[in-house]
Amino acid sequence: DQSDSSNAGHPLRFSTTANGTHAGYGASEYTTGVTVANGSSGPGSSGAYTEITVAVGAPTLHYYCTNHSGMGGQANTP
Repeated sequence: DQSDSSNAGHPLRFSTTANGTHAGYGASEYTTGVTVANGSSGPGSSGAYTEITVAVGAPTLHYYCTNHSGMGGQANTP
C-alpha cells in the first residue's frame, strides 16, 4: 500500500541487484509477478500500491525507489 502521502515521489520497484537500476551497468528492474497500481496520480495518492507474487525459485530480490539511490533494502525470498 503506497497510498500514504509520505510515499509521494517514491515509486517502489524490485531488482536482483542491490540499489536496483541505480547500481549501474547491467542492473535492471525485476518484473516477474509484480503489479503496480499508481492510484489517481502515483505513489502517495489514493489506490496506489506495489504488489509481488514471488515465483517459486525466485532469486533474492531488492526493493528500491526509482527516484532515489540508496533508498531500499533486501527482500529475502523463499
